Amino acid sequence: MRKVVVLSTGGTIATRGGLAHDDASALLERLPADPGVALDGKDVFCLGSYLLTPHDMRRVVHEVHAALTDPDVLGVVVTHGTDSMEETAFLAELFHDDPRPVVFTGAQRPADNPDSDGPRNLADAIAVAASTPARDHGVLITFDGRIFPARGTRKAHTVAPAAFSAPDRGPIGHTRQGLVELTATPARSTPLVLADFALDGVRVDVVPCYPGTDTVALDAVTAAGSTGVVLEATGAGNANPAVRDAVARLTADGVVVALSTRVHAGPIAELYRNGGGIDLVEAGAVPVGDLRPSQARVLLTALLGCFRDPARVARELRGRSTSTERT
Repeated sequence: MRKVVVLSTGGTIATRGGLAHDDASALLERLPADPGVALDGKDVFCLGSYLLTPHDMRRVVHEVHAALTDPDVLGVVVTHGTDSMEETAFLAELFHDDPRPVVFTGAQRPADNPDSDGPRNLADAIAVAASTPARDHGVLITFDGRIFPARGTRKAHTVAPAAFSAPDRGPIGHTRQGLVELTATPARSTPLVLADFALDGVRVDVVPCYPGTDTVALDAVTAAGSTGVVLEATGAGNANPAVRDAVARLTADGVVVALSTRVHAGPIAELYRNGGGIDLVEAGAVPVGDLRPSQARVLLTALLGCFRDPARVARELRGRSTSTERT
């Protein structure tokens, strides 16, 4: 029998009294209408997503792959907290090599709120996962009636129902009352191999830049064992001469440095010297296009976990930071 698998991981959609509580069966019982497809609910864990670690996120990806070994599965839905949904969804996308859709969703209002948005969001996600048009679109985020690709999508409001946005591309579709309309096909990269992904010895930290920043944070994370650093630069990818010199030291020592920005939208651009983007890239930092620090960290973690060698990881990071159609 054809079905959709729903993997429950906790989050606001499952929260009562301030703690993640409800299991998959409780979520499915609150659907606003018959979804028109068989459902198979499974609990992965039940946590607020602000508590998740890279190991937890990798576990979700393994559960997605396990669900898709069943040929009767039309697609997979993952219910997830919104705080780190953009990270787990993107990690799943990096390893997704199946035409069937994987759809992440959640809620902004908890399960014990009479006006929770969780049931409708879940119903929408199930409709997308079961739909033929969503095939070959990779991992998606469905929220408040809009459909986004995992890559480039991030939480854009702390509490509003329209929690997510993709500033550089916008949504690729909409869903309402069981009807799914997709208007674009997201650009995707060649998938990584999940069997190659190991997290032992991998640590990636995000270090912000700001007026007057020094190298104390960079020095601290590398002393703690960072094998990769995402530099959250200002503007189009700028810092200062002290940070530039630190980047040169780190990359010479085999630490992979990704160059992102704190700015809401737009790509990294090598525009300035004197510690700006031109200097940082010459010092060895890898510009990550329009990926923001949250997803740049996920990509760098995945690459370090798969390839280990810093030179190989830097090449892969550069190549995969520009979203291109899979060949």
